[in-house]
Amino acid sequence: MNDNPLALVTGANKGIGLQIAKDLAAHGLAVLVGSRNLENGETAAASIEGDAHALQLDVTDQASITAAAERIRSEYGRLDVLINNAGISHAPAPQRSFEEIVKAGRLSVASLDEIHTVFETNVFGVIAVTQAMLPLLREAPAARIVNVASNGGSLTLNSDPTNPHRSMFGTYSASKAAANAVTVAFAADLEADGIKVNAACPGFTGTNLNFFRGTRTVQQAAREPVRLALIGPDGPTGTFSNEDGPIPW
Repeated sequence: MNDNPLALVTGANKGIGLQIAKDLAAHGLAVLVGSRNLENGETAAASIEGDAHALQLDVTDQASITAAAERIRSEYGRLDVLINNAGISHAPAPQRSFEEIVKAGRLSVASLDEIHTVFETNVFGVIAVTQAMLPLLREAPAARIVNVASNGGSLTLNSDPTNPHRSMFGTYSASKAAANAVTVAFAADLEADGIKVNAACPGFTGTNLNFFRGTRTVQQAAREPVRLALIGPDGPTGTFSNEDGPIPW
């Protein structure tokens, strides 16, 4: 068993997840790079300076989740940090432009198949992975769970008619609002266990989720998730924030 704190980052073979993994390793944590494709995860882990290992993990596949938890149990015995980073903005759509995807995500026209696909990763995947990892997190002295969120899922901000981005509140944003509710539920449920659960907004970051149109770097995006992963005993639980402070639910 490794004496260093152990972190699992889902969807960590690229983008924000990979940067979170790099930053946690730089802070001395052993990091498991969760990836649907193990080869991609191994390539990502090899790019990290520090103690990093690939872990096959598809957050939409219960057998994959169970196998990942069993491997962590047998090789490490506990889990100190869980970063639920894996997320998608839409169903696979190689022929659609960014504008077409945004338009198709409006709930007045979105297909139920696409809604199911997005919620399967962004909401049910968070629940399934967290449930599977809880026995391992309970073995840690001060476990932390961070859900990578989006201010696009803020019901408060999107209820404001002056919000210029309000028209984009569709399938993806609704899934992130649901994930925020999941964060609050887990925070309340696990507070007595001393497990802190928070949501972190990385901001509009250039990744494949938005066809690299985001204006923030992955280095900037990783700051708040990493901060919340490393909070001490006096740190918060049940919060939603970015590096500038709290975000309204």
